[in-house]
Amino acid sequence: MLNTPTHNLRSRAIQFLEQNPQQRTKILRQFGIARYDFLTKMHLNEANIVCVMRFFQNPSQLKFPNLMQADLSGLILDEVNFIRGNLSGANLQGSRLVNADLIFANFTNANLRNANLNGATLNETTWLDAVVEECDFGQGIGLTKIQRQDLLLRGAKFEYADF
Repeated sequence: MLNTPTHNLRSRAIQFLEQNPQQRTKILRQFGIARYDFLTKMHLNEANIVCVMRFFQNPSQLKFPNLMQADLSGLILDEVNFIRGNLSGANLQGSRLVNADLIFANFTNANLRNANLNGATLNETTWLDAVVEECDFGQGIGLTKIQRQDLLLRGAKFEYADF
């Protein structure tokens, strides 16, 4: 059985994810973490309950988004700020991250199949074992030549394929 603080945190995360986006925004403002407005779009499932628990555990100490194992599949996350975000193991399948700020983001073991990263800033990103089939990187802003070649070999799409 979960101890009381963990159980309460889990209950709060579930209650949060049961709310509509407007109600979620209000809750995020109360926690002082309204800048993480992508939380208003997340699906209610086990992966996201755990993710929201991490955000609610100590909101005053949050610096960078920890979205490890989160389910962000199919979401429109255009212009999101995931700088230094931990997206390892995250499901971003079919998501839109157009013009997103992804500098120093970690996509190790993440699923980005059919995602759209057009215009995203990708400097210093990590792509170890990420699934990128049919992921549209547009120009691949900030990626190194080696990263582009590696991602192409794994099925990624770029606006210009002659690197």
